[in-house]
Amino acid sequence: MRVLLLGADGFIGRRVTDRLLVDQELQVTVLGRRDSADIRFDLTAGSPGALARFLDAVAPQVVINCAGATYGSSRVLIRANTLAVATVCEAIRRSREPARLVHVGSAAEYGPVPGGIPVAESAEPRPVGPYGVSKLAGTELVLASGLDAAVLRVFDVVGPGAPTASLFGRLAEGLRRALERDEPVVRMPDLSGYRDFVDVRDVARAIQSAAVSAATGVINIGSGNAVRARDAAQMLVRASGFGGTVAEETRPGLLPTQASGAVDQLVHPLVHQLAGQRVSDGRAAEARSVDGRSPAPEPVPWRQADVRTARERLGWRTQVPLEESLGDIWLETACRV
Repeated sequence: MRVLLLGADGFIGRRVTDRLLVDQELQVTVLGRRDSADIRFDLTAGSPGALARFLDAVAPQVVINCAGATYGSSRVLIRANTLAVATVCEAIRRSREPARLVHVGSAAEYGPVPGGIPVAESAEPRPVGPYGVSKLAGTELVLASGLDAAVLRVFDVVGPGAPTASLFGRLAEGLRRALERDEPVVRMPDLSGYRDFVDVRDVARAIQSAAVSAATGVINIGSGNAVRARDAAQMLVRASGFGGTVAEETRPGLLPTQASGAVDQLVHPLVHQLAGQRVSDGRAAEARSVDGRSPAPEPVPWRQADVRTARERLGWRTQVPLEESLGDIWLETACRV
């Protein structure tokens, strides 16, 4: 099977690359902005027509889209998570033999959900903040494209290679610095929320399973368990041997009541605009956060995936325990030169 992989240099994309390249049944071509890519192409700037020509040359049976941005301004997020997806969908439609599309979405698309209850794919997404809004717009574009497509709505990814800007990447760096400098305190944002942590290697397996399956629509990818972030942080602290204190700082975010405004103002008009026209010049209209300020943390106290669809349609379930994922983050951080 010929596979075209987008976003191979990202946190998830690197692990997907590792899995695909050892599968003798797959012929993998990597498309991206870096010199290491087989095909150099910028999804946020290139046109669908140009990408369609590359698709015709490679003739992939499956396109896996791990590309996107997690951090940055509203403009950056919209370009990477929405406009780029519109380009991919339109290019596949224009190609001579439209490929199957496996797109990586995010649990941030759901926004606030009732506490204590796993969220199913049928739940109405109400994202809070530019990241969730931009990811939901990308998902809606995929679902409205008419392509043979699956969207894997991935929950809170952890494990080796975690970016330093991520929650546990930041904590690991803070712990290493505190140990080196003999500091007694590591400062972190609020850790009171519950999250569904899933190892990046398990996510890569799910993406590989989706690529060779016939499953379509949205599929949650998570552990199926909600863990308080504070408890998970303590696992990482124990792995590091740090004997000091983790001090949490609170930060105001968007109010849940603003979520509907974000969706109405950004997602639906953007999807209708991009889905109804041929995006040819790769330019993105600038999107702003709801209140005009820089993006704030998600005010989502609870997140847990209902993973029955992944088990039934992909035959997938997690294999890596959370404690092992966090231990591997620390091992990688401690060994970094």
